Amino acid sequence: MSGADARRYSYRVQWSPEDDEYVATVLEFPSLSWLDQDQTKALEGLVEVVAGVTNDLAAAGEEVPQPFTERSYSGTIYVRTSAEVHRRLVMEAAENHVSLNQWAAQRLASA
Repeated sequence: MSGADARRYSYRVQWSPEDDEYVATVLEFPSLSWLDQDQTKALEGLVEVVAGVTNDLAAAGEEVPQPFTERSYSGTIYVRTSAEVHRRLVMEAAENHVSLNQWAAQRLASA
């Protein structure tokens, strides 16, 4: 992946009261961030940094993280919980006339 693809990563820009500036972050590179008084400039600064990092990784023959939006997902999640939570979820599913799997998926989607 080249630096030109740096726009495809999952960015977030939010106000940081501690820094008194906007901070841009990127999910695929959790150690990277960019601060700026301007929200747009915070994002633009981080996109440039990510482009540089991806170019450096590619040039060194190292693996470049794939954007989350371009990864494939099976739709299967395995969750371990306590017996008490399992029992409660089974009862809630029965009360709502759906399977435990459907209930858990609904609960996760609404969280």
